[in-house]
Amino acid sequence: MIIGLDVGGTHTDAVLLGNEGLIREVKVFTDADDLFATVLTGLEKITEGIPPEKITRAVLSTTLTTNAVIQKKIPEVGMIVSSGPGIDPEFFRTNEHFFAVSGSIDHRGREVSPVDKTEVLHVAEMLKEKGIRNVGIVGKFSCRNPRHELRIYNLIKNSFGKIFLGHRISGNLNFPRRIATAYLNTAVRQLHKKFFEAVIKSLEKKGLSIPIYVLKADGGTMSVDASLDFPSQTIFSGPAASVMGAIAFVSEEDDTVVLDIGGTTTDIAILVNRVPLLEPLGIEVGHYKTLIRSLQTCSIGIGGDSAVRVTDGKLTVGPDRAGRAMAYGGAAPTPTDALFVLGKIRNGDREKAVKGIETIAKSLGKSIEDTAFQIFDIACREILAAIRKMVNAVNSKPVYTIYELREGYVVKPKQVLIIGGPAPYFARRLEELSDFKVGVVPRWGVANAIGAALARTTCEVSLFADTEQRIATAPEENFRESVSQNFSKKDALAKAYQLLKKKALQTGEKNADALETEVLEESEFNMIRGFSTIGKNIRVKVQVKPGLIYDPDVVAEKLLEGV
Repeated sequence: MIIGLDVGGTHTDAVLLGNEGLIREVKVFTDADDLFATVLTGLEKITEGIPPEKITRAVLSTTLTTNAVIQKKIPEVGMIVSSGPGIDPEFFRTNEHFFAVSGSIDHRGREVSPVDKTEVLHVAEMLKEKGIRNVGIVGKFSCRNPRHELRIYNLIKNSFGKIFLGHRISGNLNFPRRIATAYLNTAVRQLHKKFFEAVIKSLEKKGLSIPIYVLKADGGTMSVDASLDFPSQTIFSGPAASVMGAIAFVSEEDDTVVLDIGGTTTDIAILVNRVPLLEPLGIEVGHYKTLIRSLQTCSIGIGGDSAVRVTDGKLTVGPDRAGRAMAYGGAAPTPTDALFVLGKIRNGDREKAVKGIETIAKSLGKSIEDTAFQIFDIACREILAAIRKMVNAVNSKPVYTIYELREGYVVKPKQVLIIGGPAPYFARRLEELSDFKVGVVPRWGVANAIGAALARTTCEVSLFADTEQRIATAPEENFRESVSQNFSKKDALAKAYQLLKKKALQTGEKNADALETEVLEESEFNMIRGFSTIGKNIRVKVQVKPGLIYDPDVVAEKLLEGV
């Protein structure tokens, strides 16, 4: 049996899956101030009466790191940045304790100027005086040669707790984004570690000593142990869970929009022939642009608990949340209350919902029923406008899927699939207002948790080789090796696949023989000096494909049973 748990802004969903399909599902309210208690409650309810030895793994998708960054509730950390000549690193400042130091590596990994030991030790003393425990270190071309990052690390390693190195976090050449990514890893690590250590200890007390995985923003999983070195990869795992929960029911022929209509937001994703789109560079969270690999999603402030108000005679819905619906004990009217008035939802206190919508109706001079319909209609139209905006944005640049770059491809969605508690109520109206064929995902209320439970381990490896210098490196994997001048792109791919298999095992994959891998990028350029070729510049990137641990058609069949 497998546990899947997804922490949403309003509800936390948990499922228990077995060979027969969905065995049990539970839904608990999310306490944003105590996510640990929320997660523990969900896990306790879903495992009640189940022999511990029958549960083989659990996968969690949480809003923990996302909330911490957006709400600016992250501890102070230190950042030491080395860039040498060029743009001043101050333009990329991430936080208060940010220090630019001397030392420079060029784009081919050659040292231009050395690290200044005295300067680094002085910075370390200042950080210690401020009580800083965790530090990020980033060099501009550390993904070509991590020598300076390692030098700085060795100078300060005995003075601090956890130290993150930029080259171990990303092998991509984007200095500002690598700084932001290293900063977020450093900043959320303490919170992430404390949370999951508490979850593991609590499960062990219940006799559940099982592998625990965390869902990443790219729709794949990694073990909790592996996540401690890459905690920022769990940012935006919620929208990824939505995609993975719908993927078995998405058309293999047409482009599809997946909507997750929750209490706080509606998350939107697009799939091309059942393959999710990928953010070309990485996610943007708060004002931080990162290199964190992620499915391409968009979130808007429309959900079941969105604030409904009348301002200057105009009715608005969202983008802020008003708390629970009045039908469930809340203090202000919401779209969920409108659905109660319209008779679409019945598992709450309709009288309280009517009273809430009545206050809005009086302000507008309309009947309660007309007001409820208008609230619902505005929410639907806002969602459709956001879909059109996202499609236009995607089509304004090359389309990147998690499998390939489709240059020149034009996304034209024909199908919309909805998950989330109010999915069935929105489906009909969205279809009436658009040209889309709109449907709901089976088990729509807990599809996110199902997607988390069934997602498989993913990872990628980037390898760079310079045959003039006779060096091959994969800095993220702590790999650097001498090669011959005859080292080829074929050799680079073989080495990258070897490193990929090792990484997959380290991040939680149990069966290396079952890995589905592919090449994401491969390039080879001759380096010319005078009129002669002096060597080759080779770059390759390979990945374990994101997907489900079972065949999607089998998943669909099992989940449809009993629906």
